[in-house]
Amino acid sequence: MGRKQGPRKGSMQVWPRKRAAKFLPRVNWNPVLQKKSGDKNVNILGFIGYKAGMASAYVKDSTADSMTKNKRIIVPVTVVECPTMKILSIRFYKNKKVLKEILNEVLDKELIRIVKMPKNKVDTKALLEKIKLEDFDDVKLMMYSEAKKTEIKKTPDISEIGLSGTKEDKLHFVKSNLHKEFSISEVFPKGVVDIRGISKGHGFQGAVKRYGIRLRFHKSEKGVRRVGSIGAWHPIGVRFRVPMPGQHGLHTRICLNSNIVASKKLTENDPVAKRVFYNYGLVRTDYIILRGSVQGSQKRQLLLTAPYRPTKKQIKKNYELIELR
Repeated sequence: MGRKQGPRKGSMQVWPRKRAAKFLPRVNWNPVLQKKSGDKNVNILGFIGYKAGMASAYVKDSTADSMTKNKRIIVPVTVVECPTMKILSIRFYKNKKVLKEILNEVLDKELIRIVKMPKNKVDTKALLEKIKLEDFDDVKLMMYSEAKKTEIKKTPDISEIGLSGTKEDKLHFVKSNLHKEFSISEVFPKGVVDIRGISKGHGFQGAVKRYGIRLRFHKSEKGVRRVGSIGAWHPIGVRFRVPMPGQHGLHTRICLNSNIVASKKLTENDPVAKRVFYNYGLVRTDYIILRGSVQGSQKRQLLLTAPYRPTKKQIKKNYELIELR
């Protein structure tokens, strides 16, 4: 039997393969805003969550034209705890640059160590009333998660979140919901979401694990777990396409079009509240259940956003949660 031949594995879509600079990645909200521009209800387009773990969900498949329509099936799911979020500041953009940023006057104690508060007291509502529609092109919110309500940490995570709708709708939404606590069930009740986060870190690894290259003959010189040739003599230098050892994991990745099985507020009789997740503990706040796996380890910060390019196949899927096993 001949030896299996083929090019080395590993996508070159994201290069170089280095550790991510921060746990919550930046998001280009403009394409997402274009998809959501026709929505009548103005709302935030993202939410911060923490991965609790995976489980098996006993659901009823209500998907149209499905082979298991109206049948009860078991699907793998991921539980993501999503504590409530609040507005930290309001950013007004002009020509794709931050023209003005207004800090919220009411903040939690945990943010004092992170955010530098002004010496004089700020009247946020009075400053918002002075803003005119001609002065800005877009409005985005700096929001933070109330991580103190969970069991994992106290320090909140901060991220910039986009808004759907027109300029008038966005400005009115900010004024009316300045001190509101946003819940995951209000933002993403059903449908699909994109998940942005950091994958599991594996440290410095060789080319076999990093790129999946084939092991060489056991009597090969200069090593078995390496490539046979790293390139020609001329031009001098190793090309970036040659699989070499380096950092493996802890990369920023996006999981597109994850189906929402359930998005709930936690209650006393909720079975999720009594479930102890490995390396995480108990879920103490609101949560969302997504079908399939999600990148990252337990307690990893995740940013759930509106779908960038939703597909018809994923949108029409509909599951009714019966039991979490």
